[in-house]
Amino acid sequence: MSEVREQLKYSDEHEWVVKAEGNTVRIGITDHAQSLLGDIVFVEYPEVGAAVSAGDSVGSIESVKTVSELYCPVSGIVTKINETLVDQPELINNEPYEGGWMIEVEVEGDLEEALSKLLTPEAYRELTA
Repeated sequence: MSEVREQLKYSDEHEWVVKAEGNTVRIGITDHAQSLLGDIVFVEYPEVGAAVSAGDSVGSIESVKTVSELYCPVSGIVTKINETLVDQPELINNEPYEGGWMIEVEVEGDLEEALSKLLTPEAYRELTA
């Protein structure tokens, strides 16, 4: 069974979201998603400064099995990408909730409202059961 962390919010597309500093959130793919993808070999990101909307494709994740889109669960501006993944994309498999985070986004509008539209850990468990 895949790990689902209590302090995170989740999207239907298998991304996780956690508050960072201020109005910024950190985003990655879930343990469930990385296990379905298999060994991840390449990550494509949006550019820092790019405006993104909730539900938009903002990059891709390539594994030995397939290429999958990375969807942004919130609207805002990309403020940071995890450059470590350029040379170590396997961190997504090994540490999907720590070193395998992918991007940070400064949320447009009310942060709590944006997070309230995402799945709770319980709802995400039901989705992946």
